[in-house]
Amino acid sequence: QVQLVESGGGSVQAGGSLRLSCAASVLPYGINRITWFRQAPGKEREGVAGIYRLTGITRYADSVKGRFTISQDDAKNTVYLQMNALKPEDTAMYYCAAGSIAGGTWSLPSAYNNWGRGTQVTVSS
Repeated sequence: QVQLVESGGGSVQAGGSLRLSCAASVLPYGINRITWFRQAPGKEREGVAGIYRLTGITRYADSVKGRFTISQDDAKNTVYLQMNALKPEDTAMYYCAAGSIAGGTWSLPSAYNNWGRGTQVTVSS
């Protein structure tokens, strides 16, 4: 079973930056995608950024394109989410998820069966 642990959340002012980390206990060959999701109170969980492990190809939600960057360090079994130019609407609990995912479903929470517990990001105006 894959265990995922997120870290790096915190409180920042609008325009600031944070880097989130997602450390995996193990990443079997069958796990081909790791994705960051977020969920704000009263809202559905949404896919923010995903990475295809074998090629490094990335996907982003339109709301974060140009501001967030997902990357991976295979040696450390860790995926990062660099978040720049943060906005108050980025405030949410951020989760990482891992699974064997077809490209068209990368942002669907129901496609993943390995989740971390999340890290809170709060952006003040």
